[in-house]
Amino acid sequence: MPTVYDFEALQINGKPVALSQFKGKVMLIVNTASACGFTPQFAGLEELHETYGKKGLVVLGFPCNQFGAQDAGSNSEIAEFCQLNYGVSFPMMAKIDVNGAQAHPLYQWMSKEAPGLLGSKAIKWNFTKFLIGKDGQVLKRYAPTDTPAGMAKDIEAALAA
Repeated sequence: MPTVYDFEALQINGKPVALSQFKGKVMLIVNTASACGFTPQFAGLEELHETYGKKGLVVLGFPCNQFGAQDAGSNSEIAEFCQLNYGVSFPMMAKIDVNGAQAHPLYQWMSKEAPGLLGSKAIKWNFTKFLIGKDGQVLKRYAPTDTPAGMAKDIEAALAA
């Protein structure tokens, strides 16, 4: 049975990272955008990273330009934006597609493991979030409107498991 640890991604600086390096950690994986109504969630994601990072939470941001062209910049421009505007210190990955034929394999897998509303596998918008347990399995999918602070109880439960 596949787990999140079977996947690799590129960091925002272009270097590959095996997600297996996060084995035994709880992960929150988010498709982000720099010019979206939900962009202020970067602050809440950073707060989760600061609060729970030492306890075993890894927040991973995956920029995506598939929704309203709201992340049109280069990887370096996105990295600079996140750092300057929100003080993002959690790992940001290289820009990817989350839907369609070019969707990153990680997103294809997560979407199958935790379908959205009415069983939809497609990612509907920026800031869809996936909580991954210490065993590498998807625990829950969150809508873009779900705030990072609203996930704290689920994160605490996953960390305690």
